[in-house]
Order: sequence, then structure tokens, then C-alpha cells
Amino acid sequence: MNISGKTKTVGLIGDPVSHSVSPQMHNAAFEELKLDYCYIAMQVDKKDLKKALDGIRAENFAGVNVTVPHKEAVIPLLDEVTKLPRLIGAVNTIKNENGKLIGYNTDGTGFIESLKKDANVGPKGKKVVLIGAGGGAKAVAIMLAESGAKSLAITDILSDKASSLSDYVKSHFDIEALFLPQKSNELKAAVKNCDILINATPVGMHPNENKCPLSDDFEIPKGILACDLIYNPPESKLLKKAKESGAKTLNGIGMLVRQGALAFEIFTENEAPVEVMRNAVLKALNLA
Repeated sequence: MNISGKTKTVGLIGDPVSHSVSPQMHNAAFEELKLDYCYIAMQVDKKDLKKALDGIRAENFAGVNVTVPHKEAVIPLLDEVTKLPRLIGAVNTIKNENGKLIGYNTDGTGFIESLKKDANVGPKGKKVVLIGAGGGAKAVAIMLAESGAKSLAITDILSDKASSLSDYVKSHFDIEALFLPQKSNELKAAVKNCDILINATPVGMHPNENKCPLSDDFEIPKGILACDLIYNPPESKLLKKAKESGAKTLNGIGMLVRQGALAFEIFTENEAPVEVMRNAVLKALNLA
């Protein structure tokens, strides 16, 4: 990669960002398409978020991705926010158009694309159990509802967040959305009767691979699709448990790649080389 005064810069802002494989993923795509761009990761503290956005304008970045803990806090600091992130209440991609910062969200759409293209499962008409009610979970819940899921049962260690998310989804979509307490018999029944089970929490992420968002007495039925938004490790404890019971599994690598590909297309207005990006991620995670 030859970086010059003409090179367009994109990047990632968050705290922390040292674990991110987004630079490898995007830079591999730029190199494949011979685009004069480079991607860097930048650690930004909460108190410095506005200064970071001012810097993106001043230094004429083409755009940035946004990760925790800034996805919600960044919204009032932008010049424009498109419809989907306004509905989700979180932005993960910002495009700089001549100093005008425009917010997008590719997380939920990336998950739906991974569901369809990586697992060959469409959400329409499906009964879904969603573990988690944070920003990532909200993006997934809204896209599942928009994509025609039949029902959504939401649980979280913070009951008020899960209850609020189920109410929010019901207020915007014609879907049965329920809050179910963790460890409840109702949640166990919902898991046994669902088509798709999704973990959208960090429980089980490296370095805590021995943890699972469901206790051992939960039965994961054979034949369902169990998804984990975690990609490190590539097979979480939840997915191991699901595989042992005969369920199909989908880890977070597909969502990571596909949300990144959608962001790449926003930044560059070029079709993303998805498989090149996937291979770069696998290599960065020492899986290839």
C-alpha cells in the first residue's frame, strides 16, 4: 500500500479498539480494488468524542466506523442521520461529505445478510429468541422485525432494558415481541420452541470463553439455528452446546464481514469484495 498526500483516510473510533480486525479487513479490500484509501483504528475516550469528530472534518477523513461505547452518543453530534439508525438509536458508520457528517447503521443489515447468505436461513415467519438488549441487540431486533420475523422473545440480565426493547419493537412493527426474564420457565419454553436463537451479548467472548449466556439447564433443540454475534472465539460455549444438541450454528464473523462490506460501499461507492474481506478477517484471527 502506497500512502501519499492523495490517500483518503477512513477509520474506526471506539474504546477499546486494539482488538479490532477492521483495519486488516478494509485495507485488504482497498488493495484488492486498487483504491487509494487507508483504514486506521483510533482509541477515543468518551470525553473526547466531539473533538474526534471535529478532527474528522478538519483532516478530511472520508468517514469512520463507530464502535462501543460511542454508537449512541455520536448521534447528536452529527449533521444528518439516516432513517435506520434513527430507528435503532445507534450509528456505526459515518460518511464525511465535504465536512457534513452523515450517520448510518450497517449492523442489523449485516446480520440479516449473514443469516441469509452464510446460514441460508431467512428470518421471515421465524420465531426468534434474542439474548441481549444493548445497541447491537437493538439493531438485530429491529431488522428481524422489519424482515418479517413472526415473533421475538427478548431477555437480558437487565430486565428493564429487555422490557423497554420489546415495547419499542412492538410500537414500531406489527410483531409479537415479548420480554422474558432470564432463567425463567417461560424463556426455557421459548428456546425449546424457537426457530432461531441469537446471543447479542459479550458473554462468552475472549478471554471469557468458558462463560455461556444460558445456564446448563436450558435445552437447545435439534434443528434450530443458534447464532452468536461473538467472533472471538469463532465457536463460543453457546455454539458448542448448540452443536452438541444437533442445532445449526452461525458465529459473528459473517456479520462482522457483511456490516463492514456495507460500510465499505458507503465510504467508497464501490462494490465490496466480500470474500477478500472475509479471508482478511480469518487471517487476522489466525483461522486461515
